[in-house]
Amino acid sequence: MKITMSIFPENFLWGGSTSAEQIEGAYLTDNKLLSTADMMTLAKKGKSREITTAIEEKKFYPTHKAIDFYHHYRDDIKLFAEMGFSSYRFSIAWTRIFPHGDDNSPNIVGLKFYDEVVNLCLKYKITPIVTLQHFDTPMGLQKYGFWESRKVVDFYIKFATTVLKHFKGRVKYWLTFNEINNMTTMPWNAGGISLNANQDTKEFAAYHQLLASAKVVKIAHQIDSGNKVGMMYNGHFSYPATSNPKDIIGNQEFQKKLLFYADVQARGYYPSYKLKELERNNIKLPIKSGDITSLKEGKVDFISFSYYLTHVCGAKTKGVIKGLNGLDTGYTNPYLSKSEWGWPIDPEGLRYGLNLLYDRYQLPLMIVENGLGSEDKVVDGQIHDPYRIKYIREHLLQLEKAINYDGVEVLGYLTWGPIDLVSASTGEMKKRYGFIYVDVDNLGQGTFARLRKDSFYWYKKVIQTNGNYLITEKRGDC
Repeated sequence: MKITMSIFPENFLWGGSTSAEQIEGAYLTDNKLLSTADMMTLAKKGKSREITTAIEEKKFYPTHKAIDFYHHYRDDIKLFAEMGFSSYRFSIAWTRIFPHGDDNSPNIVGLKFYDEVVNLCLKYKITPIVTLQHFDTPMGLQKYGFWESRKVVDFYIKFATTVLKHFKGRVKYWLTFNEINNMTTMPWNAGGISLNANQDTKEFAAYHQLLASAKVVKIAHQIDSGNKVGMMYNGHFSYPATSNPKDIIGNQEFQKKLLFYADVQARGYYPSYKLKELERNNIKLPIKSGDITSLKEGKVDFISFSYYLTHVCGAKTKGVIKGLNGLDTGYTNPYLSKSEWGWPIDPEGLRYGLNLLYDRYQLPLMIVENGLGSEDKVVDGQIHDPYRIKYIREHLLQLEKAINYDGVEVLGYLTWGPIDLVSASTGEMKKRYGFIYVDVDNLGQGTFARLRKDSFYWYKKVIQTNGNYLITEKRGDC
């Protein structure tokens, strides 16, 4: 293979991301108890998942088994190492450490499990990136009203502090909440809040998470000055439907509703446009003495985000409407093709989003989710997935332009679901993202065997060459 100058920065983080509830399974093993994710049933493509108040025998809950990473983690992380991962983002299930959410002392068995995961990553020279809450608020906190309650801020801080101290010196990168702006679009996932809850409840829950995040950022820096704590934004980027000023303003209004979370976490205060919105709706945030200072002192060190698609918005986009990926803006983009699950495919939108975030905040960025959910077929023990390779290649080429042409500072690129996992939106297994196939179906049936897809070997070459393979494979230098 001909060696050329690297097109990505030195020490660029390559890897993949997962979440506890979508891979671990073992949902009641070793003292773990139920989380909000465990109450969500399997849905069909295009349908919403049902949320039940108790576990019902005749319904299937995908997180309960998932892909059983809890018992396969050694083999799975070894496969990540084989691909050459320099980073792996995963979440620590709150209910494995404090099963009820408000327990007096941590569950030692739960900490031991994550000890083994972290230590194995370090053995393979994989940098662990840990999300503290990823769509799995403990059901034991329901009695308080989940994140609507100020008490949950303290419980979260206790959980986070326990984990930060326990992994001091072993974990450097932390994310406080996964896709925190999903409190606007998918509030149950974000924090146990009903989609039908009134606006006051959603705004209070969002405020409490923003406050909790800020407090934990400060604590993380006090525990270890080397800690880097980021926010995680669900990358909802949008284009105006037309050049009509009304569509321009409509698009701007849409973006504000979601970007305000990043504004608070990166700048340390509620932006004036959000305060005016709250004022118009007669919503008074539950601010207590010291909160304003906490937000200022708890600004994040970097911004991570997920990227799957872009939206089109305009004058008829009213608020944020539940629908595709938590949103239905009232418009479609005629210039883009769509995935099997109806998500627009827009590699250039990644470059657009990178520039938008970097221009707005001037903080390092990290892409921690990007990938294509698709059905894969096993033929003679092999999985040929050129569609996934094409998707990731095109996005990486746009990322390279953002870095080298636009000057955006990007710390790393982590795909979503490097190993097949349960889809958060539908609970399906057949919506596969991975480079590694897991033999399990939508109903949790299968051998759970792991198989390398064609994309496994392709991504390995990309990582080995620090991205240069994206260029040399076109020229035929390999």
